[in-house]
Amino acid sequence: MKTLVIGKGGREHAIVKALSLSPSVSEVHVIPGSQGMAREALCHNISTSDDKAICEFVSQKEMDLVVIGPEAELAAGLADSLRSAGVLVFGPGSDAAQLEASKVFSKEFMNRAGIPTAKSIVVTSVKDIADHLSEWPPPYVLKADGLASGKGVFICSNQDELLCAARQLFEERSLGHAGLKALLEQSLEGWELSCLCITNGKDYQELALAQDHKRLKEKDEGPNTGGMGVVAPMDIDPLLHEQIRKTILDPTMKTISSMGMMFRGVIYVGLMITKDGPQVLEYNVRFGDPEAQVILPLIDGDVGEIMMSVARGDVPELHWKSLYSACVVLAAEGYPEKPVQDVAIEGDLFAETGSSYFLHAGTKGDGDGRWLTGGGRVLNAIGLGSSLREARENAYQQAKAVSWPGMQIRKDIGNRVSREGPLEVI
Repeated sequence: MKTLVIGKGGREHAIVKALSLSPSVSEVHVIPGSQGMAREALCHNISTSDDKAICEFVSQKEMDLVVIGPEAELAAGLADSLRSAGVLVFGPGSDAAQLEASKVFSKEFMNRAGIPTAKSIVVTSVKDIADHLSEWPPPYVLKADGLASGKGVFICSNQDELLCAARQLFEERSLGHAGLKALLEQSLEGWELSCLCITNGKDYQELALAQDHKRLKEKDEGPNTGGMGVVAPMDIDPLLHEQIRKTILDPTMKTISSMGMMFRGVIYVGLMITKDGPQVLEYNVRFGDPEAQVILPLIDGDVGEIMMSVARGDVPELHWKSLYSACVVLAAEGYPEKPVQDVAIEGDLFAETGSSYFLHAGTKGDGDGRWLTGGGRVLNAIGLGSSLREARENAYQQAKAVSWPGMQIRKDIGNRVSREGPLEVI
């Protein structure tokens, strides 16, 4: 089959790689893609916001399947436009995409479904927050309502930090329309878990459980990011797993179905495992980034066939390799606030072994054979192994193949879940 992937980041490169290794897939195209993934796919310089041009491209090239990676295009209705043109799409419609595109809608959905989640109120100004400060003990969580590329959640340890974040959102408009309103939310204590499922909007199959590391620095310090690294699969207590299914996944799917949402793709449920049980932090309506980078290599089967089945409305049974995987993100200086661009990258960006490789998240060539930083998260170092420790070691060894001034890397990815102790990363 001929496949088209929409997007250009590390997640999309992971999808491209998985499709390129699928026996059922004869061609992989990307809009717009990147120079870093051009070895595995044909890239086309078309705007991802131009639905008409994309539909025309799909028709002209006779694409069999379109996989939409980023959330913004899903929220804008690209999947709807393609389906209206008779195209099979792996990705939900704009109605279901509101689960990610609006934190307020998402919270209302959770409350409607009876899903355990933090208490919250909607706020639209600094004054709103100041008026409610006495009702909320620190730490405080402030979530911008709209899409913010993983940068819309502020975790504030005191009132001063909270009011500063509120001024950024409501007065400085640091996130534009995404921050016109927000959720002031109860802080939950526990440990985070990423639970992703493929679904047709009614039935679902779980993907490998993963754990992301969202803070910029070791020991979960520094600002929130889109994700600095992730490991999979996570082995959890069977009773906890069953509780997640019964109290969260089942009612989520039941409510999506009852509301008549068009959902054929991946739903990502961000969980906090608290002393009172699992609670939902957020929904995403696509593969996580960087969760896709560690989950897709673990699938034992033809990823192209799986995605095509979901696009048709079926949910195939999944099988898994007896492997672990780790992703270590290499980020630009200044990330996440103001990443420094156009810095020369030294080393081999295409180095790989049988158990490690790079995925390109934000790189670009300068036309003279040099590679430059072209985004906040620049490269993903992927490692596979028969144990979590081996996967992490391979990922960190892979990361050593490149460097640039100001490069940021967390050295403790997977440490807190490894039964074999932390790595000594130099």
